Amino acid sequence: MAKNVLGRGVDALLPDDGLDEEQKYFSCDIDKIEANPHQPRSHFDEEKLRQLADSIAEKGVLQPLLVVKGNGSRYTLIAGERRLRAAKLAGLDEVPVVVMDEAGDRERLELALIENIQRHDLNPIEEAQAYSRLMEEFQLTQEEVAKKVGRQRSTITNVLRLLQLPDPLQEDVVQGRISEGHARVLLRVKDEPEQMQAIRDRIVNEELSVRAAERLCAAKAQKPSAKAAEGPAQTVTKEELPAAYCTTLVTQLTNQFHTKVRIVQQGTRGKIEIEYYSSDDLDRLVGLLAG
Repeated sequence: MAKNVLGRGVDALLPDDGLDEEQKYFSCDIDKIEANPHQPRSHFDEEKLRQLADSIAEKGVLQPLLVVKGNGSRYTLIAGERRLRAAKLAGLDEVPVVVMDEAGDRERLELALIENIQRHDLNPIEEAQAYSRLMEEFQLTQEEVAKKVGRQRSTITNVLRLLQLPDPLQEDVVQGRISEGHARVLLRVKDEPEQMQAIRDRIVNEELSVRAAERLCAAKAQKPSAKAAEGPAQTVTKEELPAAYCTTLVTQLTNQFHTKVRIVQQGTRGKIEIEYYSSDDLDRLVGLLAG
């Protein structure tokens, strides 16, 4: 059953009308449920967990947890760890569960990842890590991941870029010290670690908005470097290719490679930047370039 429902959402895992609902859906002793070893979430907001616990104490667990049979009379959690933790905080002895058919570790991992992503309650770094695991451990492309979790491919690409941040800045996002928007701005200076850290510090200490952080990054980028100021390299601009000609070349290359292309001029020299969005996309581009 698990392989047939992957990518169709958690609703597809709920029992069909023809199944024995008494066996599939029941109130389970909370101490008999073991945590999912493949849980993609690593950070739980204590305040939000307490708020959920208060709601559960008043109204109960409204949505059942998804489990599979474990050893003996025990069950392994597939999805719903926040609800399970909050239920324990609320002092509940039992929680409603839906028992899905047996699934292997890989299917359990994929289900746990997709379920968490679709519930919109992962922080941006955990979401990026979940996408990355789906791609690496299941050999999926960004396009395939997008279809499984109901997102645009561009969304997957943008979130995955957050993993290019150094670990301390990723932790800032997890802890809420900087927002996802701030993190995207900092990616613009990821090749300059000292500058990135300086801007990060100002964002945190001065509580800068994303717009203000963008202006700060733009100002830093426009500042001439020491090397540029040293030598008489001003005449090379006269030898650069005309902008209209570069635009034409970029259009031709974009149509040929079906991806974003950029020409960066440095006097008589320069470079062509070709973007790729997954390992499969890179292989495709290499094949085109190699003929």
